[in-house]
Amino acid sequence: MDRRKELKARYKQMKPDMGLFVIRSKVNDKCYIEAATDIKSRVNSTKFKLNYGNHPNRELQKEWQEHGEASFSIAVLEKLEYDKDETKTDYSEELALLKMIWEEKLLQKGIKFYR
Repeated sequence: MDRRKELKARYKQMKPDMGLFVIRSKVNDKCYIEAATDIKSRVNSTKFKLNYGNHPNRELQKEWQEHGEASFSIAVLEKLEYDKDETKTDYSEELALLKMIWEEKLLQKGIKFYR
């Protein structure tokens, strides 16, 4: 197999990182948690929506516009591992549960959320 075909086959087998990421305000320490099956793509999409005034969370959107992107940090909270069972494709329940667990952890630390 030539190198090009090998790289193409390897690329098709790659799975994106899935899990949770958090957007945290440096101004008031509020957080917004989002679950994603493809973290990198979702972060890019979310930043695009925020920069163009189209994010569904109005409170976060308002503060993003007032303070700017530099006043927020974005970080991966936790990555979710794929099952050994290759046929499983829907991880929405696991991601929802993981999000609830993280929200509870952060609430216990006194962190407030954008609702």
